Amino acid sequence: MSETAAPVPRSSRRVAAASLVGTTIEWYDFFLFGTASALVFNTVFFPTYDPVTGTLAAFGTFAVGFIARPFGGALFAHFGDKIGRKPMLVYSLLLMGAATVLMGALPGYDTLGVWAPILLVLLRFAQGFGVGGEWGGAALMAVEHAPAHRRGFYGSWPQVGVPLGLVLGTTTFAVLSALLTDEQFLAWGWRLPFLGSIVLIGVGMWIRLGVHESPVFQKSMDDKAAARMPVLEAIRTYPKEIALAAGSFLATNSTFYVGSVWLVAYATQELSYERTTILTANAFLSLSDIPMILAFGLLSDRLGRRPLFLAGMGALALFAVPYFWLVGSGNIALFILGGLVVQACRSAVYGPQSAFFAEQFSTRMRYSGASLAYQIASILGGLAPLTCTALVAATGSLYAVAGFVVVIALVSLVCSYLMTETLRSGLRDETGPGAGGDTPDMAERGRTG
Repeated sequence: MSETAAPVPRSSRRVAAASLVGTTIEWYDFFLFGTASALVFNTVFFPTYDPVTGTLAAFGTFAVGFIARPFGGALFAHFGDKIGRKPMLVYSLLLMGAATVLMGALPGYDTLGVWAPILLVLLRFAQGFGVGGEWGGAALMAVEHAPAHRRGFYGSWPQVGVPLGLVLGTTTFAVLSALLTDEQFLAWGWRLPFLGSIVLIGVGMWIRLGVHESPVFQKSMDDKAAARMPVLEAIRTYPKEIALAAGSFLATNSTFYVGSVWLVAYATQELSYERTTILTANAFLSLSDIPMILAFGLLSDRLGRRPLFLAGMGALALFAVPYFWLVGSGNIALFILGGLVVQACRSAVYGPQSAFFAEQFSTRMRYSGASLAYQIASILGGLAPLTCTALVAATGSLYAVAGFVVVIALVSLVCSYLMTETLRSGLRDETGPGAGGDTPDMAERGRTG
C-alpha cells in the first residue's frame, strides 16, 4: 500500500462502517439457515426420518452452503482482483438476499414432497456461493482503506458483522419462539425472518453503492498491474501462505459453528435446556464477541498478528474439555461462562484476521489468496455440526466433541506458528519500489518479527 497516498481517517471510518453493515446483513441471512436447521428443518423438510437422522439431514443441508463457499470465493475473487472489490460486494449481497427470501417462501415436504429438500439444498448452495465472495471483498475494502498503523483495528470492523448477524438472526428466532406456540412457529413463524431479509438487503445495497473503490486496487488498475488469472496465479505464487492461513482459521471457524448451530440442537434435545433460553444465551455470547474482536484487532496493531493467533489457539486447546464439562452441567450460567472463554479464544484470531490475511498477499492477487484461505477453512467449519452429531451418535459422549476441538485447535496452532508475522512488513505489492511495495528489509523484518 502506498504510504504517500494513505487514506484519511474519515474515509477509513466510512468504509469500515459500510463493511460492517453489509457483512452483518449477509451473515444474518446465512445464519438464519443454521438456526432453522437446528430447530425446524428436520420437521419441515425431512419429516419421514427419525429425529436423529432428520437432524443429520438438516445439518448436511446446512453444510452444503460451506461446500459452495470456495466456489463462490474463487469466482468473486477472480473478478474482485480484475475489476474491483466494490462491484463484487454488491453482487454477493444481491445473490444472498434473493436466496434467503426464496427460502422463506419455499413450501415444505408435506406440499412438494421430495422437491422441497432438493430446492432447499439448491438455495443453500446459492447462499454459500454468495457469502463465499463476501468476506474477501469486505475485509479488503476495510484494510486497504485503513492507515498503515491501524489495519488490524479497521480490518476488525467487517469481522464484527459475523456476531452481529448471528445476534440479529438468533434474537429474531428467540422472540418468535417466545411469542408463538410450537405449532405456529413450525407452521409459519420460522419463515418471517427469511422473508424480512428483503428490507435489510435494500438497506445494504444503498450503503454499499455509496462507498468508493479501494485506493490500493485502483492504483493497481491505473498501473495496469492486475493479474490476468488471479486465482490461478495466487495458487501458484502463494500455495504455502494459502494453506497455512486456512489451517490457522480452521479451529476458529469450526468451533463457531459447534457453538452457534450444533449446541443449539444438542442442548435443547439432549441436555433439557429450554429453546428460548439457549437462543437468548447465544445472542448474549455473540454480543460479547463484538468488543473482544475490536479489542484484539487494535491490540494486533501493537503486538503483532501471529502472537494473538498463537495465544487464542493454545488457550482453546487447553480449555476444550473444561468447556464441554460446563456445557454438560445443565446450568445455563456455567454454559455462558464456558462460552465466554471460548469466544475470547476465537476473537484473538478473528479480530486481527483481516489484516493478517491481507498482508500475506500482493494487491493483484490479494482478494484471491485471502478468499481461498478463508473459504477452504470454511468447508470443514461447515461440516463441524454434522461431525459433532456423528461423534455423539457413535460414542454417546459429549467429550468426543471435546477431543475433536482439541485436535483442530492444535492444527490451527501449528499453522499459525508457521505463518509469517506481517505487522512491520505491511501490505505486499508487486508494482515495484515507490508504489508501496515491500522492500527486502521490510519483508525480512516481517519474517523475524
